[in-house]
Amino acid sequence: MPTYLHGLATTVPEPHYTQEWACELMQRHATERRGVRRVIRSIYRNSGIEKRHSVIDDWGETGAAPVFFQDEDTLLPTPDTYTRNQVYTQEGRRLFEALARSVVEAAPGFEAEDITHVVTISCTGFFAPGPDYHVVRALGLPGSTQRYHLGFMGCYAAFQGLRMAQAFCLADPDAVVLVLSLELCTLHLRFTENTDDLIAGAVFADGGAGALVSAQKPRDPEGGTPILALDAFHSALIPEGEGDMAWTVGNEGFQMKLSTYVPELIQANLGAVVQKLLEGSGEGTGGVDHWAIHPGGRAILDRAQETMGLEPDALAASRSVLRQFGNMSSATILFVLKEMISSGGLAHGESILALAFGPGLTVEAGILRVVSDPPH
Repeated sequence: MPTYLHGLATTVPEPHYTQEWACELMQRHATERRGVRRVIRSIYRNSGIEKRHSVIDDWGETGAAPVFFQDEDTLLPTPDTYTRNQVYTQEGRRLFEALARSVVEAAPGFEAEDITHVVTISCTGFFAPGPDYHVVRALGLPGSTQRYHLGFMGCYAAFQGLRMAQAFCLADPDAVVLVLSLELCTLHLRFTENTDDLIAGAVFADGGAGALVSAQKPRDPEGGTPILALDAFHSALIPEGEGDMAWTVGNEGFQMKLSTYVPELIQANLGAVVQKLLEGSGEGTGGVDHWAIHPGGRAILDRAQETMGLEPDALAASRSVLRQFGNMSSATILFVLKEMISSGGLAHGESILALAFGPGLTVEAGILRVVSDPPH
């Protein structure tokens, strides 16, 4: 029994900054050493990113207490984890609730009252009652609504949310599962000379995405917007990369690690992971029509393209999301799928092979199929 993604929607905080501006800011406040400043310029200019969105609005007119800066761009004392998480709690709740409403509005034929399960995903902050609770309240859902939160898994977690939703739908054909992913990565910005901190500060951004997952057939009577059917999934671990992509809770925010070896590790192992997925689904590499790869960074996309022998435009959606939004952790792969739908280049029956990478080093892969014809 197939399950479908309905009402795929995305959201970002209003404040946004160009990569060029962020590069200059980081150079001024992270170091006075010329050599390190050259490294910063190289990281930012080769990131493949033009702008990123952030809940940090220290330069805005919101009246909120500044977190990192005051008096134009004078650096405040380093905010502790409590201070950062307070912003996450306030902004995360607001954005989760707004995203939930957007998903319902974008799903033809569905109403909030149809939702039976809520799955929320985030790794950039904590509060309880959590976002799942507040989404149920915001949508006016009954207290009996099943709700779950997937936390601290990282960039691959959207796949876990989709797999969980698919399992619910296979167990109950009437289930309608709201899956929401929201990450506020920029709250953990650190001004240091540490290379991992510099890389994280150059690529991570804020954003959220979600969809309804249901076994019910697409309800768009005009068939105007393609719907994606969840087909097959595969998980793999690359244990030698356990220390190359990780993070922990520190006294001054979450300490992220994204080493320069990650692209090489992905390149060395990606082919075998994809082959396992294709074998399990009965597909061959020639049967893949589109590729949706999590843009963890430009080098990751470059290595994946080279390893899989893809044409330059095969990762256009991934590179576009990286360029416009940066790496929004778990939400990013859903942005890529939304970009592919919006581009108008999908045809009924075509397949999409989606990939994301996270701590572990964990690789999550899935095959989705395009459904654009209205049901008969």
